[in-house]
Amino acid sequence: MSSWTGDLLGDGYEQHTLMLGTDPDGEGEVRAVVVRRTPRADEEVRGAVLYVHGFSDYFFQTQMADWFAARGLAVYALDLRKCGRARTPGQTPHYAADLQQYDAELDQALALIEQDHPGTPVTLLAHSTGGLIVPLYLDRKRRTGVNTPVVGVILNSPWFDLQGRAALRGPGTWMLRILARTSPFRVFSLPPSIYGSTLHTSVSGEWDFDIALKPLEGFPVTAGWLNAIRRGHAQLHRGLDIGVPSLVLRSDTSNFGPEYTEASDRSDGVLDVRQIARWAGCLGGETTVVPIADARHDVLLSLPPVRERAYEVIEAWLKAHPSPA
Repeated sequence: MSSWTGDLLGDGYEQHTLMLGTDPDGEGEVRAVVVRRTPRADEEVRGAVLYVHGFSDYFFQTQMADWFAARGLAVYALDLRKCGRARTPGQTPHYAADLQQYDAELDQALALIEQDHPGTPVTLLAHSTGGLIVPLYLDRKRRTGVNTPVVGVILNSPWFDLQGRAALRGPGTWMLRILARTSPFRVFSLPPSIYGSTLHTSVSGEWDFDIALKPLEGFPVTAGWLNAIRRGHAQLHRGLDIGVPSLVLRSDTSNFGPEYTEASDRSDGVLDVRQIARWAGCLGGETTVVPIADARHDVLLSLPPVRERAYEVIEAWLKAHPSPA
C-alpha cells in the first residue's frame, strides 16, 4: 500500500514520494512526488486528472484542482525528479539529460491513481515543458504496445520549439550536442524574464506560491538539460502518434519585453505562440488548438476573465470527449 502524508498545500492535500533509484546523471538518489487532492464527501469521481508542471515550476494550483474536482475528476499532480517538492540538496534543479527518464515517475503516478480508483480513465494535463514530456511519453507507450489509462491530453502552452530565429536555432542545437558531452552542467546566461513577477503576490500577481520552488526569475538553464529538450523537439517535429485526443491551449500573442507593461499580463512572455500553432499538428490523431486572447504563458494563471474563457474551452472539450466508464 502507498503511504500518503500531509502536503505543503494544507488540508485536503496529501503527497506520496516515489523513490526512483540512482540518478543516471550522477546526482545521487532521485525521487518524484505525487500530490493528490482528497475528494470531498459530496464529490463524485468519474475520472482523474494528472497534472505535469513545466520548467522552474511545481504544483500549487488549488483553484485549478477545485475546478476539475467539481466536474467529477479526482486531481493528482506530479512534481518530477529534481523539481519542486522532489529536489534534494545538491541536485541541479530540473536537470535530466534525457526526457525519457521521466517515464518512470509517470508510470508510477498512473499506477497510484489506478490503486486509488481502479479502472478510472485519466486525462493528462501538462504545462510548458511538461507539454513536451507528456506527448513523447504517450508516443513511446503506443509504439511499444503498452496500454495506459490515459484517454485524453490537455496541453497548456506546450514547449514545442526553441525560441528565436531559425538561423540561430540550428547552430545552437549542434553546439548543445557538444556541450552535453563535455560540459552538461554548464549554465547559460540568458536575458532576465519578468514572467514570474506577473504571477506572484509579492509583485503584481495574485498567486502565492513558494518562490524557493518556483523562483520569480526562474532556475538556471543547463546545457545537458537544454540538449534533452532539443532532442525532444526533434522527435516531436518528425511526428508523433499519442493515441488519444488532445486539446492545445495557447495565448494569441507573445511579448518578451524586459520591462513590465500592461501587455506583460496579456501575452505569453516565455514561448513563441506561433511555434505552438505550427507544431501542434505533430501530436497525431484528433487535435484541437484554441488560442486564448490575452492569456499568459500559463493560460490557467491568466487574469480572471481570461482564465474563465480557458476553463469554458476545457469544459466544452471534456463534454465532447466523455471518458469511458
